[in-house]
Amino acid sequence: MCLALPARLIERRGADEAVVELGGVRKTVSVALVPDASPGDYVIVHVGHAIGMIDPLEAERTLALLAELQQHELQQHVLPQRDANA
Repeated sequence: MCLALPARLIERRGADEAVVELGGVRKTVSVALVPDASPGDYVIVHVGHAIGMIDPLEAERTLALLAELQQHELQQHVLPQRDANA
């Protein structure tokens, strides 16, 4: 299974590299496949490569769903373990 995540492009670095941000983490990725991407745009990132652009509203909805899933996972797995050790 492959997974690509939406990330906001922060800064272009030359023709083929850019800095993106996802969840507060910034990473340099290749933007060779999305040469028109500009700072502020959302791109889909897979294994260090921006492979496409995504509508900002769709990106925000996807990121919100991922955050909700993460919160659910924490409640189901981490918090019960913590309570059991108390």
